[in-house]
Amino acid sequence: MKPLVSIIMGSTSDMPVMEEAAKFLNEMQIPFEINALSAHRTPDLVADFAKNASSRGIKVIIAAAGGAAHLPGVIAASTELPVIGVPIKASMSMDGWDSILSIIQMPPGIPVATVGINAAKNSAILACQIMAVGDNEIKDKIIKFKQSLASKITKANEDLAKIKFEYKTN
Repeated sequence: MKPLVSIIMGSTSDMPVMEEAAKFLNEMQIPFEINALSAHRTPDLVADFAKNASSRGIKVIIAAAGGAAHLPGVIAASTELPVIGVPIKASMSMDGWDSILSIIQMPPGIPVATVGINAAKNSAILACQIMAVGDNEIKDKIIKFKQSLASKITKANEDLAKIKFEYKTN
């Protein structure tokens, strides 16, 4: 089984956040890999990874980074694949805002799709939606997932209807 999605993080301290992306891809039965690469400590490895990801069968790269958060942009500069950045609220960060601003402020020609701070699950959902454009099996899985979201709200409203208050009208 070859990976379709690559989850890259600046260090293993990001794994508690990025585990949500891995869990979602696993539930969707999408093969993925997880690696730690640092734009600052291993720049040559990052460039090599980015240049060779497509030839290895990777379709989408999810890159997480905290603080200065250069990893998603450095990867995007060296690959033709879509890159999704996950800003991490790191221990030394400014509540994650430094990370999100570093990722979203890419120069023209080097786009990085960016999800919310610590929003790893959304990065995996977006990766699946990107791949679904050319893969009906993944598209069907995303449709079922989205339907499950709607049914959760329907169930929530049924549960809320059972709660009684003197002045509650529904």
